[in-house]
Amino acid sequence: MTVLDGKYVEVDPGVEIFVQDVGSGDPIVFIPGFTFTTEVFIHQVEHFSKTNRVIVIDPRSHGRSSITLQGNDYVTHGTDLAKVIDTLQLKNVTLAGWSFGCLTVWEYLKQNDYDNVKSLIFIDMSPKALSTNHEEDWVEGTIGDIGAIYNTYLRNPAGQREFIQAYTTSVMVQREVTEDELNWLVEQSLKTPYYIATNLFASGMFSDYREEARIASETVPTLTIVADHWAATAIEFTQKISPKSSIEVLGGHLMFWEHSEKFNKLVEQFLSVDT
Repeated sequence: MTVLDGKYVEVDPGVEIFVQDVGSGDPIVFIPGFTFTTEVFIHQVEHFSKTNRVIVIDPRSHGRSSITLQGNDYVTHGTDLAKVIDTLQLKNVTLAGWSFGCLTVWEYLKQNDYDNVKSLIFIDMSPKALSTNHEEDWVEGTIGDIGAIYNTYLRNPAGQREFIQAYTTSVMVQREVTEDELNWLVEQSLKTPYYIATNLFASGMFSDYREEARIASETVPTLTIVADHWAATAIEFTQKISPKSSIEVLGGHLMFWEHSEKFNKLVEQFLSVDT
């Protein structure tokens, strides 16, 4: 069923994933992060659809996909991604995950073989988000900080809104965002209800895909793009966990939106070498 510029793929009875599917050529699949939607990849859809088939999904309980109380974890999201790829009959796929969307990609790889995967792009996410050794490991924050987000902010819509606003202005974007831009970004996140966001947050923080990250970098061409603010730690950790991955540094957590031209060029260069 076609709606606007997208379509829906049923992944479970009564659960549909909204998919943007634009252009033709070798497919690139973009998966957004925690509570975000297809909309954040607007500049990538516009650019890469000129040369590639570009697929962007709203994960389960995100954006225009079904809001469901079941399966709000990255194990299920990996299974959902496989069903989307199979339904669209995609071959030789480049998978590009952003933030917690990387967890979806690693889980997909854990559940499936690499026969259908051409290359991988991981955008600013550690394969192990939480660690007691937060001074050396690439983590999202201290256990205390993560616990405070879970127990204080993600308990109601106002708290979720406050958290996303603060995260956007302090981590995601380097420049000062306009009020309209901030409202738009927060609006994307709030399409996922807070009581589902808590499940996703916990699932992401307790994930450990270090082994999948290692295998991925040894199996197919892999690019890891990290933000400036934790580049030194992220680079050292990535070189240790997945040493064969190419590594680039750019902007903040939402660098592909803020610095879209530079980001798209990095991806173009990676794909041209991979071809």
